[in-house]
Amino acid sequence: MFVDSHCHLNYAGLAERQQEVLETARSAGVTAMLNISTRAAEWGAVLETAEREPDVWASVGIHPHDADTHEDIETALLVERAEHPRIIGIGETGLDFYYDKSDRDRQRASFRRHIAAARITGLPLIVHSRDAEEDTKAILSDEMGKGAFSAVIHCFTGSSDLARAMLDLGFSISLSGIVTFKNAGDLRETARLIPRDRLLIETDSPFLAPIPHRGKPCEPGFVADTARFLAREWDRSVEELGQETTDNFFNLFRKARA
Repeated sequence: MFVDSHCHLNYAGLAERQQEVLETARSAGVTAMLNISTRAAEWGAVLETAEREPDVWASVGIHPHDADTHEDIETALLVERAEHPRIIGIGETGLDFYYDKSDRDRQRASFRRHIAAARITGLPLIVHSRDAEEDTKAILSDEMGKGAFSAVIHCFTGSSDLARAMLDLGFSISLSGIVTFKNAGDLRETARLIPRDRLLIETDSPFLAPIPHRGKPCEPGFVADTARFLAREWDRSVEELGQETTDNFFNLFRKARA
């Protein structure tokens, strides 16, 4: 069995055929999915899917791309929304200096508001970091000094230095289909640093379809292909890796156990 720890079931490409996508995932052995929100306008739809489907949970958050248009989203509102029993994580949030779709200072401020919400609620923070390693490390380390919180670095593509820093803070790391790409040799080496009890897997669907699905819209069911790839890479059984990453998901997102 597998868990897709990060997907966007309400994005174009999946939303139009959501029920089919869910059934395909279940047939592939996916027993749980975390449907991620990235802007306030989609909170309702993301939560509605989680309320309807017993194997789907939801998060509440603002993507760094949308920080400019969501300055009014304060910590208190995130905390309030997170009271819903189907919301089990805060995010995705973080920093994206690759596209710079929002002002960097607004990204940093939004990131800190989400961290505060994670600390208050006890829910894991779901972190996006692209071309912003130093700021990501600095903010997370600084905020940890204000009080502990848990987190997962989603769709990890960073350096070994970032991986070590995140692991030192006690965070989990999630690998997407990118790890299967031919040019991802450095990432595969860095992935070996992740302890077995801190590894999650995800699709980030509808993006980043793994081999052998490159060029297609990604789906939660494809997380099984990433798991099989990693099992071969590490000379392990896919059943063992699937069970471990499933256990890790529920150990991190403890609210889902209920």
